[in-house]
Amino acid sequence: MRDVAFGQYYPVSSPVHRLDPRLKIVFTLLYVVTMFFVASYTAYAVILIFLLALCGLSHVPPSAMFKSIKGIIILLILTSILNLFFYGGETSVVWQWWIFKVSPEAIDSALKLMFRLILLIMGTTMLTFTTGATELTDGIESLLKPLTLIKVPVRDLAVIMSIALRFIPILIDETDKITMAQKSRGADFDSGNIFKRAKALLPVLIPLFVGAFRKADELADALDARCYNASPKRTRMKKMTFAARDLVALVVFAALVTFIFLDKYLIGGTDQYIVSLFNNAVDFFKGL
Repeated sequence: MRDVAFGQYYPVSSPVHRLDPRLKIVFTLLYVVTMFFVASYTAYAVILIFLLALCGLSHVPPSAMFKSIKGIIILLILTSILNLFFYGGETSVVWQWWIFKVSPEAIDSALKLMFRLILLIMGTTMLTFTTGATELTDGIESLLKPLTLIKVPVRDLAVIMSIALRFIPILIDETDKITMAQKSRGADFDSGNIFKRAKALLPVLIPLFVGAFRKADELADALDARCYNASPKRTRMKKMTFAARDLVALVVFAALVTFIFLDKYLIGGTDQYIVSLFNNAVDFFKGL
């Protein structure tokens, strides 16, 4: 549980940390959408290189980003198996038993889905790694500011979203501490069937919820003590400005998105070529 990276902040000084938080939020949203248009392994490799270069510029260790994958290993395995055995292929079958069959298209689909999920998690964690809670709140509030015209409490929504992100690692750490404390008192979480294990989690969940409500009360008292809602026009210590580095980041990200769409709609054929090579290899080994 300590390896869950989403919601954590890596406090260093880097060009990525100094980017406009509004730009980073927009980049993250566009990145998530663009990942569903990736059509070839070449594009996946380019995105991975882009993320590793981003780690180098932000001084965030790549190991910290790769740790975020541990939380979705079960999801990766499950979705890969489902795609591998139940994806209908139109060419030769590599392996078949009863209703299960594996085709080159199924292998291709399973690999692409696995790469997409891994890169999605790696890319989105960079937002919280390089953006502080205050910057994230200000950025969300600024992006949602047009909604104030229809009386939407934008500032409150931004604070809620930011606090929810920051509470993820706090609650995970609290769960880990409670679990270790219960184990030291003789609690057993690893043996028995699923019902016994679920029942054994009650001594963890109850103090976890109590601690979460206590932290929420303390946070509310801290906000009230600082007169958070005393003024409708709250000032900020740091003003968000669009600098030259933001323009460079915009150009680089636009180039990445353009390459992905060109690869899908104009270049094409890369994956078909790979599948064709795989089919030829299968036919060759079957002929031996």
